[in-house]
Amino acid sequence: MEIDLTTSYVGILSLIVFVLAYAVVMAEEFSHLRKSKPVIISAAVIWGIIAFHFSSDKQYAKEIEYALEHNILEFAELFLFLLVAMTYINALEERKVFDVVRYQLTSRGFSFRQLFIFTGIITFFLSPIADNLTTALVMCSVVMACGKGNTKFISIGCINIVVAANAGGAFSPFGDITTLMVWQAGIVEFFTFFKIFFPSVVNYIIPAAVMYFFIPNEKPQISSDREYMKRGGRVIIFLGLFTIFSAVNFHNILHLPPMLGMMFGLGLLGLYSFYLQITHDPSVEDEKFDFFRKVSRAEWDTLLFFFGVILSVGGLGFIGYLTVVSEFLYIGLGPTMANSIVGVLSAIVDNIPVMFAVITMRPEMSIDQWLLVTLTTGVGGSLLSIGSAAGVALMGQARGYYTFFGHLKWTPVIFIGYVASIYLHVLMADLPW
Repeated sequence: MEIDLTTSYVGILSLIVFVLAYAVVMAEEFSHLRKSKPVIISAAVIWGIIAFHFSSDKQYAKEIEYALEHNILEFAELFLFLLVAMTYINALEERKVFDVVRYQLTSRGFSFRQLFIFTGIITFFLSPIADNLTTALVMCSVVMACGKGNTKFISIGCINIVVAANAGGAFSPFGDITTLMVWQAGIVEFFTFFKIFFPSVVNYIIPAAVMYFFIPNEKPQISSDREYMKRGGRVIIFLGLFTIFSAVNFHNILHLPPMLGMMFGLGLLGLYSFYLQITHDPSVEDEKFDFFRKVSRAEWDTLLFFFGVILSVGGLGFIGYLTVVSEFLYIGLGPTMANSIVGVLSAIVDNIPVMFAVITMRPEMSIDQWLLVTLTTGVGGSLLSIGSAAGVALMGQARGYYTFFGHLKWTPVIFIGYVASIYLHVLMADLPW
């Protein structure tokens, strides 16, 4: 059922509510108001306005209910996926896994600049396997552990991780939610995604090369105390890797949502935590492992932020804004320019609903153009800290170090990498401008 309320009071008022909510999110660094609060209110108000408009017309009630449930389902899958990833990271932190990694890196005498290179490269090549969000969360923990006491290194290191995670995730069906959507829709074959590997490399290397020279040319403080992993740490590492393997194969082989494989892994962690509890030495309090405490320590502000964003943008999509924007871009500007702009839009709004709108429109494009929009929505999110799941998650995990305005200072350099990656793909695919 086609609904266009973009020029009515419903559309205008909803758009104003969303813009105001995002303005408050961007001001978090100064207001210290958690980013989830304004967008949760935005989601409720937008859908409330829609429901009020159709309150006297019962035939639309089911349509509204179906659209809202669809958005809630999108959020539920993302929520459960992230909850498991965050729980595993909390468990690894508590078992001092990242402290050991930090000790191993710093004890070898690596400088901050060398650590910057290592963490960026690891992030780029791990994100296509583990997905960009999980990889960013893990590597952020390493950067924060290695850079204790050095705010500048942690800040630039987190920006580097966001760019590397999004660039690495762009050329793999499992690297980003948007690539997964394109693959699931049957538009691009599995191995075809690897054609955008070199543009992704360029997207990462250009900003990383510039940021490298702003990293302090000094070495982190080396603790005289050697760090040791707590009992069960190695098993939890194995369970974490197995959980990622399960998520990939639940989708790839069983054609089930990846979050089901993640929840399977969460159950395994729960069983192992019970084993640790019943076998721990009562005289060693430090060895106790509380599974549900790890779940409770998930970054709830980030999780609820996604709830607000997905439902708010879903409401704007129901009103008709996403369709109008997509039609204007692809019919009026042509696919190459449109796909380039879509990437910038994904940094402002969110790449998931933007990609969903493009897939729903199904504009007449070649496979190379679909690869281009996959690239731009994936790496375009690096332009702003709120433009990707990795950036939003790190704003919560590295609060005070990695901020919206801290990232914004590097947006021009990241944009150069964005344009260069598009240019390289156009040259390689011989696409018309």
